[in-house]
Amino acid sequence: MKFVKGVLLMLLLSPMLPALAQEFPNRPITMVVPFSAGGPGDVIARLLGSSMSATLKQAVVIENVVGAGGTIGTNRVAKAAPDGHTLLLMHVGQATAPSLYAKLPFDPVGDFAPIGLVTDVPMILVARANFPAKDLKELVAYVRSQGDKVTYGNVGLGSASHLCGLMFMSAIEAKLTPIYYKGGGPALNDIIAGHIDVYCDPATGPTPYIQAGTIPGFAITSKKRVATLPNVPTSAEAGVPQFDVTTWYGMYAPRNTPKPIIDALVNALQKALADPPLVSRFAELSMAPVEQERATPAALEALLKSEIDRWDRIIKQAGIKPQ
Repeated sequence: MKFVKGVLLMLLLSPMLPALAQEFPNRPITMVVPFSAGGPGDVIARLLGSSMSATLKQAVVIENVVGAGGTIGTNRVAKAAPDGHTLLLMHVGQATAPSLYAKLPFDPVGDFAPIGLVTDVPMILVARANFPAKDLKELVAYVRSQGDKVTYGNVGLGSASHLCGLMFMSAIEAKLTPIYYKGGGPALNDIIAGHIDVYCDPATGPTPYIQAGTIPGFAITSKKRVATLPNVPTSAEAGVPQFDVTTWYGMYAPRNTPKPIIDALVNALQKALADPPLVSRFAELSMAPVEQERATPAALEALLKSEIDRWDRIIKQAGIKPQ
């Protein structure tokens, strides 16, 4: 039924598409970030919005719509008018939601028109300052010997820290005890204060504290080291190649958004990702824009579908039942 309605809508809109492309955008664009202000997604969105607005000739307003692991904000965009004026910036949680939630109010694939990938943010595994392990191999050995006595910070179901923790436990075949937080800030504060043992977070957060020697960084979970932390090895270099996870971000519009509008948004996104101030700021935050060929609807759609399958296996292996 959704398919039939979609086809009928496109047939009705087809004579209007050139006019839509010429008129778009005709008012400020809202980019929904389904997480709190100040986090990695919010920072990425604000940098993107500032740069994209120069191309689109309209303001790009960031709206933080938090709750339910990002599904509330995501659902708002799914139900928005398909006119290109409401966008979603969402991370890998778009792929994990089907396995984590029993009754999603939206289809993560079918209810959205992908625009393109934005960035792959590497995760980094850190520990409290007085943790007995000196490197990742020692940490793994310690966790395996101590079992669930080891605690790790977790910002909630579907969060980057939750997914990274699942991947770590899957890679080393051991269980840790999660300590739940309402945000990344409190979790990071507690790892610095020594109240929890380990924490896995997008590299944007812990980097300054690792650089200052406040907490140790054990591994970058991507395939390459990051320039801001040259002495922190990748998980593969440190002996755990299965511990491979990045928090990728993609941009979406509601499904049935006309192709000329999607094309205009893709163009604005690609120009933003090549904008020197944005590239420089991304580098300072231990991340980089994706290559132009990945900042496309086809690339984002392909990654999303493959990641849904990948995380479904990991989540089921962890014994997590959909809520």
